[in-house]
Amino acid sequence: MLKISDLRMREIVNVLDGRRMGLIRDIDIDLDNGRISTLILTGSSRLLGFFGREEEIVIPWEKIVKIGVDVILVEVPDYSERYPVRR
Repeated sequence: MLKISDLRMREIVNVLDGRRMGLIRDIDIDLDNGRISTLILTGSSRLLGFFGREEEIVIPWEKIVKIGVDVILVEVPDYSERYPVRR
């Protein structure tokens, strides 16, 4: 059994390019099916957060390859273009 608080402590790494994507900021849950639908990561901020909110990177649950002890491996080809960045 894995707690959501445990997931939030793991770093997200893209297996396609080895890039560290960051930590989980939030999780979207599909209440109808009782499943996690997306992981929301904190993206890059504009000028260290002085002007505007930080961007969020949305990773669909289907893109998770493996949940390890320290990291979560995802397979996201060019995530900056394929997946929405929420503001």
